[in-house]
Amino acid sequence: MIAFRTLLYKETLRFWKVSFQTVGAPVLTSVLYLMIFGHVLEGRLQPFDGVSYTSFLVPGLVMMSVLQNAFANSSSSLIQSKITGNIVFVLLPPISWLEFYAAYVIASIVRGVVVGGGVWLASLFFSWTGVAHPLWALAFVVLGAALLGTLGVVGGIWADKFDQLAAFQNFLIMPLTMLSGVFYSINSLPPFWQALSHFNPFFFMIDGFRYGVFGVSDASPWLSLAIVSAALLVLAGMCLNMLQRGYKLRG
Repeated sequence: MIAFRTLLYKETLRFWKVSFQTVGAPVLTSVLYLMIFGHVLEGRLQPFDGVSYTSFLVPGLVMMSVLQNAFANSSSSLIQSKITGNIVFVLLPPISWLEFYAAYVIASIVRGVVVGGGVWLASLFFSWTGVAHPLWALAFVVLGAALLGTLGVVGGIWADKFDQLAAFQNFLIMPLTMLSGVFYSINSLPPFWQALSHFNPFFFMIDGFRYGVFGVSDASPWLSLAIVSAALLVLAGMCLNMLQRGYKLRG
């Protein structure tokens, strides 16, 4: 476990040493979203009974920050290591592919939780939001960060240059995140778009977290939990298979 602990420490320290960029900047971005959308739409929309729009917006922004930063942590680390050539120093020690995967994903979870916690604390200046079901909220934060951390490992392994990774993020991660109900309830959409939203796993992560915060949601929290867990298992299996085969990592 020494190799695992060392790699986990390296990946955690990697983002923490530049926390102004990796933590502070995402928190500021989310606060700007909250200020702009909350100011413009407060009083005009009320997706849930008894929940103001600003309060409704907070869990979505928290989860958006968690997901995007979990993906960025693992994907950017792997692509940088591959391009600079120092990935060989990670692969040379006696570390199993399972430990390799766990170290990158756990570090991604840590970064996602830290950024999400920062957004939550900053949002308290705009709207007090309690947590109705803390265990549900925690479950979706951890599962969502693990899923995007795994997707980041897949993207980092697959990409050969920064352009490919940027395309992966801009044309997959960003659209799925923005169309997942961060800024709106899917019940306000026409029937076709409501049905289409149920094919987006990001929707279930954000909606499940909203249930943990408010105790109400657009979909059953058990359905959301099942879909997010199944997506994580499938993606983790694919990622572990890539690592075991040394796909684009070993010559």
